[in-house]
Amino acid sequence: MFLHIGLPKTGTTYLQQVVWGNRDRLRAAGLHVPGFGHREHLWAALDLQERPRLAKRHPDAPGAWQRLVDEASAQAGDVLITHEFFCGASAEQASRAIASFPDAEVHLVVTARDAASVVSAGWQESVKNGGTVDLDAVMAGQPAGGPEFSMRTWDLAGVLERWTPDLTGDRVHVLVMPGAGQARDLHWRHFAEVLGLDPDAYAAPDDAVNPALGIVQIETLRLVNKHLPRYSAQERGVWIRGYLAEDLLARQPRERGGLPEQHRARFAELDRAAVDLVVERGFHVLGDLSDLAGEGALRGAGREPDTVTGEELLESAARLVADIVADVRASTGDVPPRRRGNL
Repeated sequence: MFLHIGLPKTGTTYLQQVVWGNRDRLRAAGLHVPGFGHREHLWAALDLQERPRLAKRHPDAPGAWQRLVDEASAQAGDVLITHEFFCGASAEQASRAIASFPDAEVHLVVTARDAASVVSAGWQESVKNGGTVDLDAVMAGQPAGGPEFSMRTWDLAGVLERWTPDLTGDRVHVLVMPGAGQARDLHWRHFAEVLGLDPDAYAAPDDAVNPALGIVQIETLRLVNKHLPRYSAQERGVWIRGYLAEDLLARQPRERGGLPEQHRARFAELDRAAVDLVVERGFHVLGDLSDLAGEGALRGAGREPDTVTGEELLESAARLVADIVADVRASTGDVPPRRRGNL
């Protein structure tokens, strides 16, 4: 029984794209992925954590965890459950999850990268999902969105401490996300190795998923979010993340964001704690553990959020309004829809 629990922003969407795109072939190879699709694994992660108002997401969302458990327990071969939000579970919830498979050999798969990169990307993801909290507030302990957008899910050592007391070191697999200059499919190859699969039998995506925004565009979107009405989770995914962020703003000229200098010592401490725990417990590591040493935040650091000027925000917002007007105009049928990158 393989439980892949994240962390968020550690290549999870990339790996899940391979899994769900090859579900039937994986089953033929002896690996069963239960449920109807990725969304049910998301529901299961939230259901395990006893999130309130889960039925508002979908009437079938409550009970999703037990449905996956029942389906997994009926299989004779290996099983994979995967979603990055599982890492937000409490120690009691994590222990209950592992105990749900008393007749199986449970393995925990944790994808990881240095804390600075996880927090920076996680904060950006929260803004793409409608968040308005700035990075300094996040570092002060304020959640950037729901519990999945907070230090609770971005702290590798904390996640490992909550999830691993019931597992021996050889059943905990830490997959360090490959860095720049490494093979694009290395992350998938490590994941496949843990699952006992031939990585060459399945095509990994060539293009990046969850495109990153520039720091100016993130700050623009964070300000726009403050003026939007309340959206459902589905609407946020379609209109804020999908349309505003990953369609319109992602096409603007981008400059990479960086982390404020005053937070770097804390990130280094988070990384040291994670590495020490991995080594002390003898977890199985794939990739270079030194990549978790915090140097990622210092190499090629980008601009800090508070350096974004009003003039830059105005230019980004003007481009955004122009693109939206072009789309509204095209929706009337009077003109062809804009081509990507053009008005």
